[in-house]
Amino acid sequence: MNKIKDIIDSYTHTTVFLLIVGLLAAIFFTATFLINRAISLDGGHWYFSGSLRLVYLILFFSIGFIIFRGVSYFKAVLKEYIDNFRFWTIAGTIGFGCFYSLLCYAADFSPAWVVATTWQITLISSLFVLSFFGKKLSKKIWIFTLIIFVGITLVNVSHFDINNIEPLLLGFLPVLVASFCYPFGNQLVWEEKKKRIDKNKDYKVLNNTFVKVFLLTLGSFPLWIVLYFTTDATVPSTSQYINVAIVTLLSGVIATSLFLYARNHADTSSKLMLVDATQSGEVFFALVGELLFLNAALPNATGFVGLIVTVTGLILLTKSKE
Repeated sequence: MNKIKDIIDSYTHTTVFLLIVGLLAAIFFTATFLINRAISLDGGHWYFSGSLRLVYLILFFSIGFIIFRGVSYFKAVLKEYIDNFRFWTIAGTIGFGCFYSLLCYAADFSPAWVVATTWQITLISSLFVLSFFGKKLSKKIWIFTLIIFVGITLVNVSHFDINNIEPLLLGFLPVLVASFCYPFGNQLVWEEKKKRIDKNKDYKVLNNTFVKVFLLTLGSFPLWIVLYFTTDATVPSTSQYINVAIVTLLSGVIATSLFLYARNHADTSSKLMLVDATQSGEVFFALVGELLFLNAALPNATGFVGLIVTVTGLILLTKSKE
């Protein structure tokens, strides 16, 4: 029996296996861009694409914590939120609320594959966030970030009329801001955990990635209330309720689980690099999905060049972290 277990454990650490799991995660993550775009084309308001996901995530994670960890564990998670309400509201507003509301908003102005490509700029934004928190980065990393930025710029310019920059700005700038909000919120949580370790405070609940996602989501709740009273959102349709539930399950639960599983089983830096690099597949999966299901037009030559340059830069950047 132990021999069989050793074989299974050995297989789960192989490069091919991790590659497959990483790509599967990228496919499920792509659902966010495709379904949000489909909701927008169907007339659904971006506010409900974001706020309903908030509700579904809280519901799914609550059920998951109770089933897999027990009621007492779930109470400990809620206690963490209540005891540190101010921190989780700030981190959640930035790391989930601003991040996801802006992505949903951008879906009204950009095709899914353009948003997916632009979202890869989060790797660049993460470097600035790390620098802001005093982390040291090598010079060659900044060269690769420039390559990615050039590719993303080509993709966005290829899709819009350069003489009408309003749709371009409304599709690009929200994603750009979101790309800073996401890593900033996550880094705040990392810094909070480090601070608790240094002060010998309880931090065990922060070891669970799903708990951190749950608390960031819960912390963003005040922002969604403010947005409700400051937008012109109408009542969501039945199809929007269903579509947001699907994207929450596919992207928020399944994709996150697969990606974290692959990262946790990457026992070398090269394998970790490979898993991270698979997420660049979201660009192509979004393009293929939009062509198949949303009748999108093929990118022009500039768009294709931008895609290639972006993915090349992503691979070089991820490899440089090795």
